[in-house]
Amino acid sequence: MAPIPGSGLAKGLAVTLRTMTKKSVTAQYPDNQPDLPPRTRGVIGLFEENCTVCMLCARECPDWCIYIDSHKETVPAATPGGRERSRNVLDRFAIDFSLCMYCGICIEVCPFDALFWSPEFEYAETDIRDLTHERDKLREWMWTVPAPPALDPGAEEPKELVTARKTADKLAAQQAPPASEPHADQQARAAEQPTLPQGDSKQQTDQPEPGRPTPGQEGAE
Repeated sequence: MAPIPGSGLAKGLAVTLRTMTKKSVTAQYPDNQPDLPPRTRGVIGLFEENCTVCMLCARECPDWCIYIDSHKETVPAATPGGRERSRNVLDRFAIDFSLCMYCGICIEVCPFDALFWSPEFEYAETDIRDLTHERDKLREWMWTVPAPPALDPGAEEPKELVTARKTADKLAAQQAPPASEPHADQQARAAEQPTLPQGDSKQQTDQPEPGRPTPGQEGAE
């Protein structure tokens, strides 16, 4: 069946008329802040304590907008006779948001959970050089990172929490006050004493056997 001539134009005009009759709603920004979803890609926050200076985020960044500087320090041996080891110490961690395209690759490839998305987006600057956020500024964005979603009720507890709880219980047991010495000695003596069967006593064990003279009777004879 061939379409009726002008039906497409009539449908378009109908949509236009419906839109014209609706009341327009304007968000009065910045007085009314938008309700953004938690996974909004606004700005990247840095949790410096988790960064091991592995340089993986800087190598994988397609825009090369992550700048990392570090140096090596020698850590003394933890035990006598052990070997010293070296570790990387972070000197600079900066992200140039004038070059960043917000792909999120740096956050995905970080193996130590040092980078996080924050929904904050109000960091426009009049000078493009101010869009390079150093590690102190990136650390401040961590306060705006939303909490992770809760686990399913039937999900297993994270291994990190299990390990932390076991460590806390062990430290609490070590810090607990020891038992008093008299009480401990009483328990030790009670454990060393043999248990006698019912009906037996020390007096019964000391009585001589019938028909056998006592030591005094032997001397008298």
